[in-house]
Amino acid sequence: MSTRTEVIILQQPMSVCVPPNHEVTLRVQAIGTGALNYQWFDKQQTEVAGGTEPVLTVSLQISGKYICRVSDLYCNYQFTEWVKVRILDEPGVSHTWKGEPHIVIHPISQTVKPGETFTLKCKALGKPAPAYKWYRNGRILPKQTTETLRIENASVDTVGSYLCAVSNILEERWSEAAEIEMAPPDPKPEPTLMATDKVALLIGNLNYNNHPGLMAPTMDVHELANLLQQLGFRVVSLLDLTLQEMQTAIDKFLQLLDRGVYAVFYYAGHGYEHSGRNYLVAIDAPRPYRTENCVCVQKVMHNMQNKKAQLNIILLDTCRKWYKQKGPLSDIKPSAPLGNTVYGYATSEDAEAFEVQDGGKSSGIFTKYLNKHVLKPERVTHVLEQVSVDLGKDPLVRGRQVVEIRHTLTEPRALTDPVRTSGHTMELCRRDACWKQANVLPCRRSLDFQYCGVKVELSFSALFSNVLVVFASLKNSSTMAQDCSLILESEPQMQDIFSGSGRSEEMDSLLVNSGETPDCTLRLCCLQRLQGPLVIKVTLHYTHTQTKERLTESRELDIGRPLIASCKLNQMKPVDRRQESRVHTVDHMSNIRYSHHQNHPRPGRPCTRKAENRLQSSAKSSSMSSNEPEENDENE
Repeated sequence: MSTRTEVIILQQPMSVCVPPNHEVTLRVQAIGTGALNYQWFDKQQTEVAGGTEPVLTVSLQISGKYICRVSDLYCNYQFTEWVKVRILDEPGVSHTWKGEPHIVIHPISQTVKPGETFTLKCKALGKPAPAYKWYRNGRILPKQTTETLRIENASVDTVGSYLCAVSNILEERWSEAAEIEMAPPDPKPEPTLMATDKVALLIGNLNYNNHPGLMAPTMDVHELANLLQQLGFRVVSLLDLTLQEMQTAIDKFLQLLDRGVYAVFYYAGHGYEHSGRNYLVAIDAPRPYRTENCVCVQKVMHNMQNKKAQLNIILLDTCRKWYKQKGPLSDIKPSAPLGNTVYGYATSEDAEAFEVQDGGKSSGIFTKYLNKHVLKPERVTHVLEQVSVDLGKDPLVRGRQVVEIRHTLTEPRALTDPVRTSGHTMELCRRDACWKQANVLPCRRSLDFQYCGVKVELSFSALFSNVLVVFASLKNSSTMAQDCSLILESEPQMQDIFSGSGRSEEMDSLLVNSGETPDCTLRLCCLQRLQGPLVIKVTLHYTHTQTKERLTESRELDIGRPLIASCKLNQMKPVDRRQESRVHTVDHMSNIRYSHHQNHPRPGRPCTRKAENRLQSSAKSSSMSSNEPEENDENE
């Protein structure tokens, strides 16, 4: 009787790495009692059709795995090891290839930084699948026997020339050399430039007592104020200031400056240049005016410098025509070279600055392009350079107006730099209180009209720091009143500086953009001239539902000194109200109209900001006007 032996596998099938559709033969050799049976399985452990022989021939397009079960007639069996048929779809393999190692991917040279991890790869075809050995500078790297070499924490000890030896029972091949070099260390990053706070004073003068008015400062100041607020600036925006009001506003502005603060002073209005100094014309400047009737720009910058602010920027959208005048020059001492000043002039020396009306909107051409670029996170001088390029391409002013930039910046500071308040809490609280004094709005209030049962809600919006808009809305209906209408008035009555043709429409657009849809609106300008509290009077007109009588009922609300009025910029005697325009009220936004005569440039035509001789203006039909007097002769 014969002796039974277990199934023993003498030769395992060998893994291969081949191109797609290449014919592969897998073999297994085993011994056992009697005839042996073979069954091949794929990676899903499914029987391979026809795979019942010691030899399995396959041709694949994607990689696969196989295993063979060898059994005898006595239910003894044994499985081979899993064998992999790896498919590499790489070109360059000859049709006469016999299975010797053929490298299809060589390691690539690299430049790495200290401490980084880098990886080298080498892939090859082979029957059987090739083995890998890695070398650095001719020395074998222990335990590095896969097609991927991963080196962590790169240093001078890991740089050099790397090779991979690829071999199987047929042959040995070597990869191309990969040179690993160490990159120089990164330069230390520049410290992030920060401000401890950002403050801005914007002044626009348009309604002059003794000189032609301007159109653009209204929209210029409003749009620039909104953009600076997006950049984190505390903005005070003011229109139509007298000399005393300008000087007081600048003094209040200087109180907000301290170490680390970014400060912006912007002015749009009439101006001129005298003996190398720039002067800003207040709305009450006489004709002819002299230096003592105006604000000296260089003196403003000198005072800003004395506050040791981190960045001082003066932006002037005004003319710089030269005028020889009698009278003393402004006494200014040279500032210390702090390397933090920027002047952005709308025009060059002895030249005019232009404003234009286009599509019903007025704007200074300099400020138009300034607003286009001001939000960009670039050095402030680069922003002004882009403004200069755009303005130079404008056909309306090409050859007539050129931006001039002067600066002493030693650091690439930008208006977009972040604010860091740590370590400056006390100064921040002081500035916050001072700024809020000029910007806090009255709270929304409701007024009950008891006799008719109607409720009216008052809300407030600040178009500028000295221009308050009051909105009145009917909030509930009453069985006793119908056909209700509202009228808003103020005590004292406040001048409406936007009563001219064209200006009213621009202000209406700002009110529409505020999002309010009131039943009545009241615009209160020049709040800096308030000498006491401001009272809002709401008059309700309605028809009694039973008697059909047309009745009137009024309520008053004291809102104190709103916005800039609380800063008391104007300490003069109360203004003669007989000389003021009557308060402007409307029942519906679409009914705002004004009847104030003023000559305006034709749409799309540039006009200079030049205050022409009023005695000659009646004889002129030109569309040009500018930011400083064409005739300002001291002998006039």
